Amino acid sequence: MLRLFRALSHLPLGLLQALGALLGLAVYAASPTYRKRLRANLAQAGYAPSRLALDVARGTGRMLGEMPYVWFRFGPSAAVRRVQLVGKEHVEQAKREGRGILFLTPHLGCFEVSGQVVSEWQPITVLYRPPRKSWVDSLVQARPRGQLRAAPATVTGMRPLLRALRHGEAVGLLPDQAPGAGEGVWAPFFGRPAYTMTLPARLVQLTGARIILAFAERLPRGQGYVLHFLPFDETLPDDPVEAATRINLGVEGLIRMRPEQYLWGYNRYKAPPGSLPMPSAQSDQAAQPGAAS
Repeated sequence: MLRLFRALSHLPLGLLQALGALLGLAVYAASPTYRKRLRANLAQAGYAPSRLALDVARGTGRMLGEMPYVWFRFGPSAAVRRVQLVGKEHVEQAKREGRGILFLTPHLGCFEVSGQVVSEWQPITVLYRPPRKSWVDSLVQARPRGQLRAAPATVTGMRPLLRALRHGEAVGLLPDQAPGAGEGVWAPFFGRPAYTMTLPARLVQLTGARIILAFAERLPRGQGYVLHFLPFDETLPDDPVEAATRINLGVEGLIRMRPEQYLWGYNRYKAPPGSLPMPSAQSDQAAQPGAAS
């Protein structure tokens, strides 16, 4: 599989994305479970699935198709050619203040690009969940890293995150990734309770890091990406539910910038095994909405 990924990485980015778009449509057509979840999540956020679902399926496929290129050819020169930066002044301001930076990058656009680009300027440690399949893990480990380091999503994985932020470095998290039991709280996400990680707020409270929202917007026809950096100026309260709610609102705003590039098929509203049950006051909202037309 590693050889295949390396071989595919030599194809033009636009071709890989086009092939990925076809794959995305095929999966959408072939999987009723995936199709139902994608449409239901769109409807939950107030979008009409009939207008957006196919675009989302194509976008998800493009994300998969571009991975070989992003992982194995996206070095410094490619970053300069392929990525436009918007809002980098917020990153520079945090660096001048000597503060660590916590980049929150949801499953939006090409989220792999954010860490790759930031690692060209400064060290960044990203939290990742070790893949269940060994061949996927071998792909992850084979990627060129440079100043990009990976910390496993375990108890021991928090130490390098704290160390990086306390040294004024950067950390990257996927804030919309469902955490394990005991690592999150139930907080609204597009109006429905979602088990949301408490780690971002804890890192800020322990290190004084600055949160910056980031996502790499995918441009059409393989033209590259626009990497957006947006400041998160909300003060996070001590209450973990309120803090998670404010972060979710920030993530929602980012997603609404390019909803067709979000991973709506992700099972965001699942309850991890062993997690606390959803508060009873919220249970009426928990039913998956029907796929609106």
